[in-house]
Amino acid sequence: MSSNLKNLSESVGEIPVLTNAKIGIITSEWNQHITFSMRDACTTELNKYGVISNDITQILVPGAFELPAAAGILLNSQKMDAVICIGCVIKGETKHDEYISHAVATGIMQLSLASGKPVIFGVLTPNDNQQALDRAGGKHGNKGIEAAHTALKMIHLAKEIKNKNNGTIGF
Repeated sequence: MSSNLKNLSESVGEIPVLTNAKIGIITSEWNQHITFSMRDACTTELNKYGVISNDITQILVPGAFELPAAAGILLNSQKMDAVICIGCVIKGETKHDEYISHAVATGIMQLSLASGKPVIFGVLTPNDNQQALDRAGGKHGNKGIEAAHTALKMIHLAKEIKNKNNGTIGF
């Protein structure tokens, strides 16, 4: 559904409460008037659903392009159940935004598949600053909340699958 018809922060389905999850949040400093709002909303939402602040590792990186590399470093250095990448790439006068957005999305997906851990794409790719503001606490909610919900759901899914496999004999 188009975001102009829906508040992005209204999650579909039940949000699990997780009291023992280790989550990394990596935030781009570029466009920090947007990304820090998303990060703060993400952290608040994780706390609301049982993740304590001591179980959240927060890292800052210069820009969105550095998100996948930092997520990989974090996953390789600490036991994480998920990593949330938060950034904002606003369209400019050139195609630079397209190259950055594609590289970041591909890097995050490849890292998630290779690591077997959820790496959440919390990166805005708006056409202008107002669209970014609308999605970082404005009329379309806060993408940081959506990223938190996605992480919680994916961690819960992984735990459910692991628990089912522990009780099954077979291939």
